[in-house]
Amino acid sequence: MSYSHWMLIALLALAAATIRIVGLLAGSAIRRSRYAPILDDLPGAIIVSLVAASLADQPGPGWLAAAIALATAWFTRNVIATMVVGVASFAALTNLPV
Repeated sequence: MSYSHWMLIALLALAAATIRIVGLLAGSAIRRSRYAPILDDLPGAIIVSLVAASLADQPGPGWLAAAIALATAWFTRNVIATMVVGVASFAALTNLPV
């Protein structure tokens, strides 16, 4: 490999390390900020927005499967059971002969 290749590798390694260090420093600053409680709820809000966007153009069986999955999540509080029941109900409801 030529000198320019090695310089490119070194530059990219330095950029990657810099991004990680800045991320660590910014993360610790954010945890101490007044916005930290809001950020604790962010993953749930992202999941809800992704599910809502995917349900927007679904026909009735998709909505029914989502309702079944929601009921499973509500009663079992088990993520794996919710996923299995949701996928199974979606597969069964969308493949029903009409």
